[in-house]
Formats: sequence, structure tokens, C-alpha cells
Amino acid sequence: MKILDRYVLTQFLIGYAIAFCVLIGMIVAMDLFINLDEFAENADVGAGTMLYNIMTFYGARILLWFRDMAGVITVIAAVFSLARMTKNSELIAVMASGVSLKRFIAPIIGIAAILMGLQVLVQELAIPNMIGQLIRSHDELPGTKHYDLWFASDSHGNLINTSQYDEKTQSIDHPFIIVRKRLERSDQMMVTGRIKAQKAVYDRQRKGWILTGGELLLISDSSTTAAPSRQVSPVDFFASDLTPQQIPMRRQEGYKSLLSSAQLMQLARSQGTRQSDLAELFLQKHTRITDPILNLVMLLVALPVLVCRDPRDMKTAILVSFVTSTSCFVVTFICKMFATELFFNLRPEFWAWAPIFIFVPIAFIQMDSMKT
Repeated sequence: MKILDRYVLTQFLIGYAIAFCVLIGMIVAMDLFINLDEFAENADVGAGTMLYNIMTFYGARILLWFRDMAGVITVIAAVFSLARMTKNSELIAVMASGVSLKRFIAPIIGIAAILMGLQVLVQELAIPNMIGQLIRSHDELPGTKHYDLWFASDSHGNLINTSQYDEKTQSIDHPFIIVRKRLERSDQMMVTGRIKAQKAVYDRQRKGWILTGGELLLISDSSTTAAPSRQVSPVDFFASDLTPQQIPMRRQEGYKSLLSSAQLMQLARSQGTRQSDLAELFLQKHTRITDPILNLVMLLVALPVLVCRDPRDMKTAILVSFVTSTSCFVVTFICKMFATELFFNLRPEFWAWAPIFIFVPIAFIQMDSMKT
């Protein structure tokens, strides 16, 4: 690595650290200021426990905010570093030495690609393993909450309901389970029975719920008999892949964004998944690929504008770079809305890749028009 490359990387990483600390710090400070009274509801557990609760709460969310703002942080870091070098007329000195500006920004593009790879690792490995922390509310201590659960579907299409789930003991009080199966050559589900019990506790080894006082009511197919028959039999176990870790997650709006790609595909293969939900699942799967690419493309669109030799043009360059970055986010948001709300019957992967098709040619044109 040449001395110039090390210098450019150092300046960019300094700008990246500043942008990361400023943006994430502002989000944490604003959220803490607004919700401090929520944390204070648990003041009776002691100041140390409350402080630990705040640290773990925001420690997990920093990863989530990094995933969502990685592209913006990269662009702002490029603005900081290149504005400082332009102000000191360093780009003129680089060009006078015979180094092309395209070669000058190559280390920034390289380290940005590595940071986008880090974004992928955070999404696929870190966030799925911290779902329990990410779905907590501000006034909630880990493992102390009781809540209801209605019509939570497992991979077989069965629906689990309860008026009270104990997060600490990971048990369901008086579960009511609707047993279903998919009709042949159809997306429709047919109810074949229902299960009632006094209590249900999950068994990881057997991959299902151990039932206390369980009763299974089988319902025959009404299409083959004059009147559907009903048979009641005791049952002490219900096989299901709906685990205690998934129950609090299923209660959250937008929980699919916290899953890994493998978990998304497992959920997509589940029976009883609606067409609109399938569109969202496939959109999420493809955006795991397109979002890091789009963040890098956003940087490629902004860099040629930021590499200006005259310090007087820097304000205009910064404004243009932020406008182009904002347009990337707006187009991406519109495409995701089309995929999940308006045109979910079409192939959702098209909408995930549409911003790439739009902005990659713009990035190539910008790089080719750069004055070196």
C-alpha cells in the first residue's frame, strides 16, 4: 500500500468515525431524552440494574441503526474527508504529481466495499441472534413480561392462541390451537381440529409443546359426509416449530427485517402464508443483497461530485451529493411500497433490484465524467 493510499484511508476512517458517532449519538440521545421516564418505571430494581438495562437496550439497537444508516454514514464520511483535503488544496497537489483522481478515490471505494460487507454480517449474523433485545420496549426488563398471542402460525399452518404467555418461564397459559392442513392444489387451508390445554411448555429436544390437560377435537371433512363428525381424545404433545424465541418476535410489526435470509426462506415455505406476506418475504431476501450494493452505488454517484479542486465549489458539491443520496432512499422506499402494498402479485424481486438498475448507470456516467 502506497503512502497516499494510507493517508486517504486514514482521512476517510476519521471522517467515518466522526459521522458514526455523531449520527448514532444523536439518535441515542434523542431517544433517551424522550423515553427516560419509561426507563425510570423500573427504578425500584436499583440504579445499577436500570443503567445496565439502558446500556443493553441501546447496545443492541446501535447494530440496527448501523444497518439502516450505513450508506448515509459512508457518504458523510466521504464529505468530511474530501472537504478537508479540498480546503487544504491537497487534491491539486495530488494531480500535479501525476496521480489521477480516480486512482485517488480508489482506497475510499475499497474500504467502503469492506464496510458494506460488515453491514451484511451484522444483518445475517448479529441481528438475528439479538432479536430478544431488539423487540424490547423501553419500560420492559428482560424476561419479565406477560402478553397475549393470537393466530400465530407455525410452518404447518397451525394457529396458536393464548391470553397469557409468560416470558420468564416460557410457558403458555390455556393455549387454544387451531389445527389446519393445506388443500390439494390450492392455497387455502382447512381446519381439521382444535386443541385446548391448561398449560404448554416448549421441549427443544422433541421440537414441540408439552401439554398439560390437553384435549384434541378432530373435525372430519364436511365435504365427504352429511355432517362433520367430532372426536375428542387426550393429547400431551403438539409438534411445532414456533419456539418461545419466536413468540415475542411475531408480535412485532416489521419483525421480518430482523430475520436472516435463511429464516426468511424457512418462513416463506410455511403453510398458510398469504400472498402479500410472501411478497414481503421475497422482497426482504433480495434487499439483503441490493441494499449494500445500493449503498456503494450511492457513494460512487456522490464521489465524482465531491472531488472538486476549487474549495469554492465544495458547498455546491456537498449539496448535490446529499440530493443524490436522498433520491436513492426515496426511490428505494417507493419501490418497496410498490412491492408490498400495490403490486405484490408481480415478482417482488424486480422492485428490490429496480433502484440498482436506475442508479448504476448514473454512477458509471458520473465516474466517466470525472475531471482528472
